[in-house]
Amino acid sequence: MILLFLYYVLLLICVLISVAFLTLLERKFLGYIQIRKGPNKVGLIGILQPFSDAIKLFTKEQTWSSVSNYTLYFFSPVFMFFMSLFLWVLMPYGSGFFDFEYGFFFFLCVISLGVYPLMLAGWSSNSKYALLGGLRAVAQTISYEVSLALVLLSFIVLVGEYSMEDFVEFQSGSYLIFLFYLLSLVWVVSCLAEMNRTPFDFAEGESELVSGFNVEYSAGGFALLFLGEYSMIILMSTIMVILFLGGSMGLMFFLKVGIFVGLVIWLRGTFPRYRYDKLMNLAWKSILPFTLHCLFLYIGVKTIIEIL
Repeated sequence: MILLFLYYVLLLICVLISVAFLTLLERKFLGYIQIRKGPNKVGLIGILQPFSDAIKLFTKEQTWSSVSNYTLYFFSPVFMFFMSLFLWVLMPYGSGFFDFEYGFFFFLCVISLGVYPLMLAGWSSNSKYALLGGLRAVAQTISYEVSLALVLLSFIVLVGEYSMEDFVEFQSGSYLIFLFYLLSLVWVVSCLAEMNRTPFDFAEGESELVSGFNVEYSAGGFALLFLGEYSMIILMSTIMVILFLGGSMGLMFFLKVGIFVGLVIWLRGTFPRYRYDKLMNLAWKSILPFTLHCLFLYIGVKTIIEIL
C-alpha cells in the first residue's frame, strides 16, 4: 500500500508538471500560428512562464460574489480537478497499478461525472452568464458522451475485452486506426466536445458569455478549473493512443500522445467556434446514427466470425 501510494504521488507530480508545460507549449504554438513569439521573457525562451503563472494565480486575492452559493462555488473547481486526476490510475503502466478488468467501463463512469462540477460552478456563481455557460456545458457533454460510449462499445465488441492492457496487447501486430478510421475521426470530434475545446468551446464562449461558467472565478479557483481542463486534454490524448495506436508505455507511446495534444492545440489555432445549434444537430442527427450503425455492423461481423 505504501508503494502504491508513492506510485500515485509520483504520477500526480508528473501529470502536474506535464500540464504546466502544456500551457507553455500551447501559448508558443498559438504564437507561431499567429506569427508572433509567445512567452519568451521569463527564464530561457520563456521556460519558467508556467511557474510564474501558477505563483501569480495562487497568491492573488480570492474574490467571490456575496450572493453566490459559497460551498458549491468553492468545491466545484476542487471536484473538477480531482476528477481529472482520478482517471490516471487506469493507464496500463506495466507496474500493475489499478488496471483492472473493466477499465474502460470505469473510465466512462468517471467522465460522466465530470458534467457535475461544470453545472454546479455555473449555477452556484449566481451569474446569468455563468449559468448559461453551465447549461451549455451540460447539454454538450451529455450529447457527446453518448457517441463516445457507442464508439468505445464498437471497439470492445471487436476486441472482446474491457481492459486497457488488453487493448495494447491486441494491437501488437497492427493498429486499430486502420480498421476503425471513420470511428476514430468521430472519437476525436467527440473528445473535443467533451473537453470543451475549440471549435466546440461553448461553455467558455468569450464572445457571447464573457468567459462562460468560470466568469466569477479568480485566483486559486480559476487555476484549478484551468488545471482540470488541461489534465483532461493529456488524459484523452492518452486514451486515444491506447484505442487506436496501441503500444506499451515507452518513448514512442509518449510521442504519439504528444502528436494528439499538438493536434488539439493546432485545431484551436486554426478553427473558428462552431454555432451551438449546429453542434447539437451534429451530435444527434449525424454522429449518433453513424455510431449506432457502426456498432450494429461490428456486432453482426463478430457474430458471423464466431459462427464460422
